[in-house]
Amino acid sequence: MTTWLILAAAAIYLVSYLTYGRGLARNVVRADDARKTPAHALYDGVDYVPGHPLAIYGHHFASIAGAGPITGPAIAIVWGWLPALLWVWFGNIFIGAVHDYLSVMASVRSEGKSVQWIAGKVMKPRTSRIMMIFVYLTLVLVVAAFMSVASTNFVGNPGVPTSTFLFIAGAVIFGLLYYRLKLNFALATIIGLGLVILAMWLGYVWPWHASFHTWVTISAVYAIVASSLPVWLLLQPRDYLNSYILFVGLGLGVVALLVSFKGVAIPAYTVWSAPAVGNVPSPFWPAIPLVIACGSLSGFHALVASGTTSKQLDKESHGLPVGYGGMLTEGLLSTLVVVSMGAFAFPVLQQVADRVAGLGVSLTQLAGDRVYFAFNVLKAAGPIGGALGLFTRSYGELLGSVFGVGASIGALFAGLWVTAFVMTTLDTATRLGRFTWQELMEPLRQSNPGLYRVLADRWVAGAIVAALAAWLAWDGAYTTLWPAFAGANQMVAAVAMLTMAMWVVRVQRASGGYRSAVVVPGLFLWVTVFAGVVWYLWAVPASMVIKVIFAVMAVLSLLLLVDFTASYREARIEAAPGVAAGGR
Repeated sequence: MTTWLILAAAAIYLVSYLTYGRGLARNVVRADDARKTPAHALYDGVDYVPGHPLAIYGHHFASIAGAGPITGPAIAIVWGWLPALLWVWFGNIFIGAVHDYLSVMASVRSEGKSVQWIAGKVMKPRTSRIMMIFVYLTLVLVVAAFMSVASTNFVGNPGVPTSTFLFIAGAVIFGLLYYRLKLNFALATIIGLGLVILAMWLGYVWPWHASFHTWVTISAVYAIVASSLPVWLLLQPRDYLNSYILFVGLGLGVVALLVSFKGVAIPAYTVWSAPAVGNVPSPFWPAIPLVIACGSLSGFHALVASGTTSKQLDKESHGLPVGYGGMLTEGLLSTLVVVSMGAFAFPVLQQVADRVAGLGVSLTQLAGDRVYFAFNVLKAAGPIGGALGLFTRSYGELLGSVFGVGASIGALFAGLWVTAFVMTTLDTATRLGRFTWQELMEPLRQSNPGLYRVLADRWVAGAIVAALAAWLAWDGAYTTLWPAFAGANQMVAAVAMLTMAMWVVRVQRASGGYRSAVVVPGLFLWVTVFAGVVWYLWAVPASMVIKVIFAVMAVLSLLLLVDFTASYREARIEAAPGVAAGGR
């Protein structure tokens, strides 16, 4: 069963990339390497820096992924493995990959400007300001959710933080060797990978024990510092080395699932309303986008694509493998998560049977009753770090069953793999929050230059984002914080998809078929997520702060839909026969 599911995912993604992806590059974007990208035209040595395509792919994937394509699908197994995989696959093909690629290229053609800036240009001036507020609130929730997930994982797997922070130190050393000392790229890579292996070994023999609140504080300080450093010092080298962890982790996992021929023991389908959000019964529609965010589609991807990736792209042709390919890679990772948990979740839980029984959960009933499984599997995973811990240990069992690797070593590698991406998302989201805050402060540049210099300072702007996020993450309630982030994130995806539709129509003057391929999924996503947000406000016992943020975002999303509708009508008139065609 595992073999066929992985083969199906690989075939779907390969065909999608070679047909739909290349069609977008050729017929909509019309990528041209003769054009100067913003990384060259606006080079500043801090944010606008051309990078090796592998390094940029690594940065982009690590930033968009984080724990998203793992935590979401891991929680979504409460509905069964089949609904989770279908949402991932269809979301990837029809929304996620299209959204990500167009976000990269629209920003590349707009001097590396943000998606919210583009929205103001292709829709209405006020759209940009509304979307800036919308995006800023989302980024605060992103950082808060990933702080909570990372800190929970650090507490449950104390070897992981040791490996994670030593890996970050190794990435800085790699950056200094390659960018400052001009060491040969291959030799610097060998040294960097050696430091990664050393970090893993030290994490195995020297676990770092600390409380949840200690890890939240450390994560906040890390996010402030890392988001303010030049991209060549940490961001690019760390994400380049991350790409190797990605390739090894995905490669080993996919090969292991292909040759293991294991059955999937968890139910294919459980119940329509499983307790996925805030421990309350959650209807698959419209709650699913509040759970599976990044693994299927994600608005945060548009923020990364237009916030950092577009400023580092060396050539336009690199946009397809980085943007479109990065989303498909993330979908393959989510598939790996669901399938490996499907095959090995029960053996993992059996190892902590006493602790599971102490929670009042019966493993026998969990394995034989799909309704009981839906309402108790996340509770059973509590002693091993929740849904994320259940995946890392399932992955360790997978590697152990095929390659003979100790399950604890495999779990540690999976923990480093996940957390390295989480830390990347933390500082990338904080960096993007800094950019958005500086855009919001722009009116002060003329009216009050002194105040503007203080508030727009990159250290101050980063600190504001991190402090707000740490405050939200402090109580550790990630079962309500995660869906809050996911809902805001998916609403950004819907708005960004509609913005890309306007760019495709108004700027690129694409054909009706390609125009519909962006507009229709965007509207479907908007309706789904808006319904999910309304359900969350009504049904989930979240904090008042989160509910207020959600209510504000619901109002803003309605205003953005109004702006899109009016602008789309104008664009249809512009695209009518007799109007000159061709991209601008």
